[in-house]
Amino acid sequence: MRIIKSSFTFVTALLLGYTSYAQGLLDKLDKEYPNVPVYEIATFKTTRIGLSHSIETRKQGALEISMFNRFWNRKQGETQGFLADEVNIRLGLDYAITDKLTLGAGYGTYDKITDGFIKYRFLRQQKNSKKSPFSMVFYQEISSRQMKSDGIMNPFYGNNNTETNERMFGFTSQLIIARKFNPKFSAQISPTFITRNKNFIQDQSKNQFALGMGARYKVGQHVSIVSEYYTVFNPVKSVDTYSPFMIGVNWELSHLLLQFHMTNTRNFAKDAFIPQTTNNFNFHDGNFHFGFNATFILHLSKNKL
Repeated sequence: MRIIKSSFTFVTALLLGYTSYAQGLLDKLDKEYPNVPVYEIATFKTTRIGLSHSIETRKQGALEISMFNRFWNRKQGETQGFLADEVNIRLGLDYAITDKLTLGAGYGTYDKITDGFIKYRFLRQQKNSKKSPFSMVFYQEISSRQMKSDGIMNPFYGNNNTETNERMFGFTSQLIIARKFNPKFSAQISPTFITRNKNFIQDQSKNQFALGMGARYKVGQHVSIVSEYYTVFNPVKSVDTYSPFMIGVNWELSHLLLQFHMTNTRNFAKDAFIPQTTNNFNFHDGNFHFGFNATFILHLSKNKL
C-alpha cells in the first residue's frame, strides 16, 4: 500500500512539474512570438482608382509624379472627328510623409484649377479577423480657381468664358471605407461633403452631399478592371447634371502605372467633377471622354524599399 501511495505521489509531482514547465515554455514562446495582427495589403494596389483616390497610401518617402489626361470633342461647332477637340491635363506631385500620411498637389490646364490634398489612413483591414474588417481613410481636398461668367458651352466651365477678379475655393471632405473581399475583388464607398465660398450659378447650394462607389477586379498579375460612380443627393436644379461614371483598365509596369478609361467627366478636382458633370455617359454630342493617366513612383527613402 505504501508503495502505491509513494508511486502516486511521485507521478503527481512529476505531472505538476511537467505542467509548470510546459506553461513556462508557452509563456516564453508567447513573448518571443506575440499575436501580431496580419493586415491586408494591395486592396487597390494604386492610390487612385481612376477618377478619385482609393484607400491606398504609399510607403514613407514615396514620391508620385503623375500626368492625368482627358480628351473629348465639342458639342457645337467644327470638330476634329478622329482627333479630340479639347484636352485637360493635370500635372501632380504626391509625397508620403509617413506610411499613413500623404500630401499632394496638382494643376489642371483646361479648367485652370489648382488643387491640394491631405490623406490619412487611420484603420487597416486585418486578415481573418472580425476586429477590423475594413480599411478607412480620411481625405481632405482644397481647390482654387478664378470665377468665370456663365458661358455657352458649359455653365460651370466654358473655355470661352471671361475670368473675373473673384476667386472661388472648394473644399471636399471624404471618409473612404474599403474592403478586400478576396485576392481578386475589392470595393469601397466614399461619403462626400463639398462646400465652397462662392457659387457659379444662383440656385447652387454652397454645401453638397454625395456618395462615391468604386471597385477593382484583378484579371491578371498586373492588370485590373476598375470602375467608379458618384451620386449627388442635392444637385443643382437649373442645370442638367449627371452622375460621374468611369470604367477602365489599370496596368502596372514596375514603378509606372498606366490607367485607361472611359468617362463622362472632364475635370479632376472633386468639387468640380462630382456635382458639376454636365455630360451623360454616351458616345453622342461630345459626351464620350477618354481618360489616360500615367503615374511614376520614386522611392526616396531607401530603408522603405
